[in-house]
Amino acid sequence: MRCYPAIDVRDGRCVRLLRGSFQSETVFGDPVALAAEYRDAGATVLHVVDLDAARTGEPVNREVVLAIVAATGLAVQYGGGVRDEEAAERALSDGIDRVVLGTFAVEEPVRAAALASRHPGRVVVGLDHRRVAGAEGTRREVAVRGWAEGSGVALADALAPFERSPLASVVVTDITRDGTLEGPDVDGYADLLGRTELPIVASGGVGSARDLVELARLERAGRRIEGAIVGRALLGGSMTLREAIDACGA
Repeated sequence: MRCYPAIDVRDGRCVRLLRGSFQSETVFGDPVALAAEYRDAGATVLHVVDLDAARTGEPVNREVVLAIVAATGLAVQYGGGVRDEEAAERALSDGIDRVVLGTFAVEEPVRAAALASRHPGRVVVGLDHRRVAGAEGTRREVAVRGWAEGSGVALADALAPFERSPLASVVVTDITRDGTLEGPDVDGYADLLGRTELPIVASGGVGSARDLVELARLERAGRRIEGAIVGRALLGGSMTLREAIDACGA
């Protein structure tokens, strides 16, 4: 299982949110310097999100993201506000290795799938979800526009249009766990592995090396999690990147 250290950028700084709330922000400093530290500690890929763009659709921190690419030479998986083909094409042509489609993938799945076909292995679908109670029980509903709005689309339904697409992966985030360090939604990921053949990257709630070992060993229908995104646990000192990488290989 691959380890994806996360760098979330807001107003040019590295920050972490709690459960997707912009009112619960912790600042961790210079994202370019942090990216270089992760490279030196053994990272091979970075998961970078422009939080400002995720809400507005405007690439506010574009220069910061490109500075990370230039300074580290690492493969960067970039998301946040990529709302159309033009924005995605621009990011890929600027040297970003993979582009993450969230709102665009949910609202324009046919166009997003076509983009993935033009760039096999370089497009990621990001599905961030919350549990919503309804007449038929609780379901996982995908959120859009920087987690600010519910889409009305269930997680399983959002996956369906991409089953035959050459995606790099699908990043699945449980918003209620994100930034909490309380552990990932292992049961939810097990369910997904049994439902889809798409490569799944787990995101949200990782707080320890033990959490990563549990994800790495998870198996359903002969399939395993492709990778795990780790953010606050690294920034807060719950584990080192070396420990995270080793745990992902368990």
